[in-house]
Amino acid sequence: MDDITPDMDYQKFNKVKVILEEADLRPLIGVVPYSKDETLRIEKPHEDFDELVRDLEKKGWIIALHGYNHLYTTKDKGMFPINEFSEFAGVDYDKQEVMIRQGLSQLREWGINPIVFMAPGHTFDKNTLKALKVNGINRITDGFGNSPYIRDGITFYPISSRRKDCISDKEGYSTFVLHTNTMSDEGIEAFKKMLNENRDKFISFDEYLNIKPVKRSIFGNIREYLMATAKHYLVSKKASKGTVIHKQ
Repeated sequence: MDDITPDMDYQKFNKVKVILEEADLRPLIGVVPYSKDETLRIEKPHEDFDELVRDLEKKGWIIALHGYNHLYTTKDKGMFPINEFSEFAGVDYDKQEVMIRQGLSQLREWGINPIVFMAPGHTFDKNTLKALKVNGINRITDGFGNSPYIRDGITFYPISSRRKDCISDKEGYSTFVLHTNTMSDEGIEAFKKMLNENRDKFISFDEYLNIKPVKRSIFGNIREYLMATAKHYLVSKKASKGTVIHKQ
């Protein structure tokens, strides 16, 4: 679940929360420590936000550091070129290290223990990985693949290139992102229906963290880069035809 902030759309968030709890599934949620993204400001900030997230963590939900302030300041595609905008890719190492360190500090002040990094826009670079490791974070939810893999000393938990692959009969594991702020009531009901009809194909994210990662080869890295480039091209092509595309 993406874009979790004190001023998110709580009504939609809670609807999806209930669906997941009824299915006994514990997701990963990406919490933005210092959100300045106007598109994420739906409600007046809730003073009990930190209590809400602490309670979810106690129930087994996994917390991710979702960037710093969720503002895209570069057009660098980084190592995973699925988008051409970034909060991190193309930013010098020292600044990235400060952003990650201060972001983690804020979440910990709220009594939250983030153990995964979720890059806004899915874009990051080698400096991001270095800064994460320096600050004790060695897991990222990103990349393409059918199982967790290790690259540059970081364990990656792949996202799905297509949502329908998550409920296919293909062997392996991947994730998909829910942006509850932008989900319609129909979209929420469609998610509930999909989940109910395919419950046996889903696991909680804490279970995903226990899947043994594999070593990613240079050829796997190249294949991933090409797949991400192809998806970026296809999404851009749809957008140019007037299709509304939400920035992942």
